[in-house]
Amino acid sequence: MIDTINFEELKWIHVFNPTDEDFDYLLDTFGFHPLDIEDCKSSNQRPKIDEYDDYYFIILHFPYFDKTNKFIRLKEVKIFWGKDYIVTIGSSHWVVKNLFSELKKEQQEGKLPKKKEDSDDENYLDITSSSDALLYNLLDRLMVETYSLIMRIGSDVDNINYDIFSKKPTQVLEHLSVTRKNLISINTSFKPQLRVFHQFESGGIKGYEEDMEDYWGNILDQYQKMFDLVEDYGELIEGLSKTFDSLQANKTNEIIKTLTFLSTIMLPLTVVSSIYGMNVKLPFMNESFAFIMICGIMVIIVVAFWFYFKRKGWF
Repeated sequence: MIDTINFEELKWIHVFNPTDEDFDYLLDTFGFHPLDIEDCKSSNQRPKIDEYDDYYFIILHFPYFDKTNKFIRLKEVKIFWGKDYIVTIGSSHWVVKNLFSELKKEQQEGKLPKKKEDSDDENYLDITSSSDALLYNLLDRLMVETYSLIMRIGSDVDNINYDIFSKKPTQVLEHLSVTRKNLISINTSFKPQLRVFHQFESGGIKGYEEDMEDYWGNILDQYQKMFDLVEDYGELIEGLSKTFDSLQANKTNEIIKTLTFLSTIMLPLTVVSSIYGMNVKLPFMNESFAFIMICGIMVIIVVAFWFYFKRKGWF
């Protein structure tokens, strides 16, 4: 289904659940390259930006939490960017859908965003003034949402840092594994995408409006900041993982040490009790004090081992 918002000199077309007829319409109306249409029909494309004479084709990936609110998934955002239009394709990130619905509702109610000349902020960018402005605002909102998600993961890393010494190992290990998996998912999507945003800031992608360099630079700064945070959190989670492994190894060693200590003490006691459990004649076996004597010998053995281990500093 194709839905359109028409502004004064700009239109935003969003194609929900595109069909072959929708793609044919885009080919006939805008003359998009057939290979770009093929990319729109398939999923799991790498982030990229293709430049043509009269439009750009952009594929970006942005993270979100799945229905369990536990694992990170990636949504592809596919955008055709022309001089007087923006076309977004398919089941995009919910930020794209929300912005489209918001602008459509404002247009129907006659409450479109104010113009730059009506704003007191000299850095204000009218979202409907050009396709560049609309694309910037769309990317900016995606950046803000991604930053909030990364901050949540950072909070998870901090919680693991405290829980690693207090909570049950099974809970900590599960939390640690999930957080590390989420960081890996984000990091693998950020690395190739960072090169795409560098093209905006470096002037490789010029766009259609002047004086947009600072805005593209702001997008890159936000993305670079998030990328640095993800790498920092990745290093922290690896350090916490090693710390957790060391703690568990040390705990296991303490358990083995205790069991070995008990086994060492019990071994001579078992030998003594086994000897006097044999059906042969042994010294003092007919004496009334034999049982007390044997118990006394066992106690002496235990005390002797205790002082020996204590002197060696083994416990």
